[in-house]
Amino acid sequence: MRIDIITIFPDFFQSPLQTGLLGKALNRQIAQVNLVNPRDFTHDKHRRVDDEPYGGGAGMVMKPEPVFAAIESLPVCAPREIILLSPQGETVNQPLLWKLASSYEQLVIVCGNYEGIDERITHIVTREVSLGDFVLTGGEIPALAIVNGVVRLLPGTVGKKESLKAESFEGGLLDYPQYTRPAVFRGWEVPPILRSGDHKAIARWRRQKQIERTRQRRPDLWEKIKLYIDPKDNSS
Repeated sequence: MRIDIITIFPDFFQSPLQTGLLGKALNRQIAQVNLVNPRDFTHDKHRRVDDEPYGGGAGMVMKPEPVFAAIESLPVCAPREIILLSPQGETVNQPLLWKLASSYEQLVIVCGNYEGIDERITHIVTREVSLGDFVLTGGEIPALAIVNGVVRLLPGTVGKKESLKAESFEGGLLDYPQYTRPAVFRGWEVPPILRSGDHKAIARWRRQKQIERTRQRRPDLWEKIKLYIDPKDNSS
């Protein structure tokens, strides 16, 4: 997969793209990430990418010309999605990450800054997304989150495919509790069932804990999926 990030702060991505599983995946060319700076497509000595908003108001707005030029400079690897990171976009969730990872050869991610990008950018983008109902200084953090979330779903990034299936939000449920050695730490004991060796009983326990956690911690998720839960699993 090819991922192009349109950003006026390319240095922001240098360390994260070289770290952990993401860095290993990019090094093995499971995906390719390219950083494109709209300032490189300006024609004034100050490399200006923003201007005052029409109609007045606080702050500055990113100009359309450099952003359009940056996007149009890219090769097209179809199918591709051009994503604008925007508070007005759909909220990122696991099904969306799976769709992006499995349905496209190229993702172009546009990072807004200041008061946003000139509204005419919507004529070239194909999807607007948001991390949630809060405001950040720019689109770089959401862009990195999307890259991380998508690349880890690509074949070869995560060693065991089973670990992807049992995570939070897979199947709509939160993850079950995880434990490792020692068996007792400061008086807190690992549930005996996890040390029983009874894999069927462990699977049932984990499923019940997923349901319990989702009901207690994310009632909004539970309302969406409770009709699809086997009554035998929802015995807690």
